[in-house]
Amino acid sequence: MLVRDRMSKGVVTIPSSTTILEAEKIMKEKGIRRLPVVDHDRLAGIVTYNDLLEAEPSKATTLSRFELTYLFSKMTVAEIMEKKVITIKPDTPIEEAALIMKRNKVGGLPVVEETRVMGIITESDVFEVLVETLGVELGGTRITIELPEKPGELHQVTGIVSKYMINILSLATFYIDEKPDLRYVVIRIATRNYEPIIKELEAVGITVKHVWVTPVDEGA
Repeated sequence: MLVRDRMSKGVVTIPSSTTILEAEKIMKEKGIRRLPVVDHDRLAGIVTYNDLLEAEPSKATTLSRFELTYLFSKMTVAEIMEKKVITIKPDTPIEEAALIMKRNKVGGLPVVEETRVMGIITESDVFEVLVETLGVELGGTRITIELPEKPGELHQVTGIVSKYMINILSLATFYIDEKPDLRYVVIRIATRNYEPIIKELEAVGITVKHVWVTPVDEGA
C-alpha cells in the first residue's frame, strides 16, 4: 500500500499572506489541524493548529480584546509557519510514512510530486491502515506465537492452519529487543474454534503466547 492510496487528496492550502485569524477559521470550518502554505504553486511551509495557539499572547497580556483582534487580523502565517517542511512522495510505501512521522515527531506530511502538493497523509490515516492490516474488524481469533528466527518456522505455522481449511485473515510479525533470536507472529484466523489448532501448534513445539477471541459485537 502506497501513500497515494491513503492520503487526503482534496487538501486545503493557503498562501503565506493568510492572516492567523483566517487560518484558524479555515481549520475550524474544515475540521483539520494543519494547512500547507503554498505560494506560486510551490510549498512554502506548513502551519498547524498548535502553531496558532503558540502565537497567541499570554493570558497575562495587558492588551484589550479589541487590540488582540486587530493584532491577529494583521499577523500572517508567514510569521509563524514551519518553513523546513518534511514532505513525502505519493509512491512511498505507507509504512515509510509512519517511520518518517515517528522519527521526526510530526503528525502529518504534505505529499509532494515535483513541486506540486498532491495531498496530505496524517497519523490518523496510518492508524486506519494498521487496523485494516491487522484485520481487527474481521473478527475471528487472534493468536500470538513465539518462533525461532530461522527459515521454515512460519511456513510450519501456516501449514497447520491450512490443514483445518480455515482462512488466515491477517498475519504480522514483530520483534523484542531483549530477544533478538525470536520472532513474534500475530495471526488472525476466521474461526472461534481455535483449540485444535493451538493443540497441534504446541504438539510440534511451537510456543503460543496469547489467544484473543474477538467479542461477537466487535467482529464477524
